[in-house]
Amino acid sequence: CEDCDDNDESTVVQADVTDLHEDDEELDEKNPRIKRFTKVYHSTDELIQDKSRKDDKERHFVAVMNEMKYVRGTLSKVRKRDLAKVIIKSPGAIVSKRVRSSCKDVFLNKINQGGLHMMNSLLLKYGAPGIKYVLDLCKDRSRHPIAFYCTAGKDRTGMIAAIMLAAAGVPDEDIVEDYSLSANVYAEMNDHKAMVGALSQRNLDAKTFLGAPPEVMREALVNIRATYGSIEEYLDFIGFTEEDRKELRAALLDD
Repeated sequence: CEDCDDNDESTVVQADVTDLHEDDEELDEKNPRIKRFTKVYHSTDELIQDKSRKDDKERHFVAVMNEMKYVRGTLSKVRKRDLAKVIIKSPGAIVSKRVRSSCKDVFLNKINQGGLHMMNSLLLKYGAPGIKYVLDLCKDRSRHPIAFYCTAGKDRTGMIAAIMLAAAGVPDEDIVEDYSLSANVYAEMNDHKAMVGALSQRNLDAKTFLGAPPEVMREALVNIRATYGSIEEYLDFIGFTEEDRKELRAALLDD
């Protein structure tokens, strides 16, 4: 796709492969029967062509988004006059904590104002290679069952799940309802307070970014169609073809 860099680090996947059999109850590092090693693949094709993984259980670390991508995306959303002020002030940020904080506030304010709506928009554009990678894994029935997750379990995970459900023909309101279930579940998790603290330390609005309100997913689906034309055209944009979509639907729907 136009905005995807073939050398982008999000296409590099670390597969943590464990030789773990069904009768092994847990991973024991001292057990010689259990081997752990790491493989790094630079494309889906490279991984698929690796025949040695056939009987392995795999864990993939996919950098769908990273800090630099969020920075790039936020820069594109900041007003030019505000960006110009930051550039003018930036030399003083080297020696002045106050000036440095003032420069950061421009971006933090934009991030907090944009909230999950803006974050999803950036994810769809800048996270395209990683999204395609996950979909390529999910269309391969030999890898099922599959579990995928992210830090909060609702943003990157929620968007990829929504794309998969939409590609399978699930109605929008069912996708929205599925996404919004994360709101109550996440609030009850043990690490909820830790996540609130981590966001607050970065001056991010925890109430905004730890939520999963239905209107966020509803708007995300509307945004996909407004920006790309349709779910199918978005998938074309990221390089996930009609043939890929047929394989995905078969993997999800066929008995």
